[in-house]
Amino acid sequence: MIKDRRFALAFRAASMLFALVNLLSAMGVLKGKMYPGILMYYTMQSNILVILLFGALAVRTGIDLRKERIGSAGYFARFEMVCVIDILLTFVVYWTLLAPGYSAADGEYSLWSFDNLAVHGITPLLCLLDYAMFSQPRHLKYRDIYCVLIFPFAYVAATSLAGLLGYSYMVSPADGKPVRFPYFFFDFDRIGLMSLIYIGVLVAFFLIIAHFFYLIDKKIRKIKL
Repeated sequence: MIKDRRFALAFRAASMLFALVNLLSAMGVLKGKMYPGILMYYTMQSNILVILLFGALAVRTGIDLRKERIGSAGYFARFEMVCVIDILLTFVVYWTLLAPGYSAADGEYSLWSFDNLAVHGITPLLCLLDYAMFSQPRHLKYRDIYCVLIFPFAYVAATSLAGLLGYSYMVSPADGKPVRFPYFFFDFDRIGLMSLIYIGVLVAFFLIIAHFFYLIDKKIRKIKL
């Protein structure tokens, strides 16, 4: 665990600024053409969650830095673990399930634009790196594993309810019909009950990764760096 709070503060402030700027760019805010429906994407909401995490960590680090330069910069270990796993879903699902289906025919959307790479790749990795460098070991409890499901379940419930109530976040370029669900794997209109299988697989993914983090915290991280 790195204990130089100056480095921790610089890393967290820079990461928060990086994540914020690229999120606003990906949402279209910096280009003057944002669509409200884009907030229905899990990517956007998980990036907002991580920005709030980096902000809280930076503030707490700054407070302790005023007292002493050297010391633990690991705060909110359980909450940070939850945030890391929640945004790692963005990374894994996007690059394994969604990105392969995109092509140049998707209009203005660019798979390899920097802001797209940032929100789906760099920001999740920055969050994971912060956890690896600064989090305090042996602070997790077994029940924390299941906390990783709170944010995704809330997201699925909210977006599914909005879709079932008729809200559409975009119009399909293929047939001009409104699209009510942001992702194909829980698009009840297109795949019906098959979406429950996809959701079950994602739940299993969360729990497997959370158990892995828990074992790392309890076993491997006994060694103090």
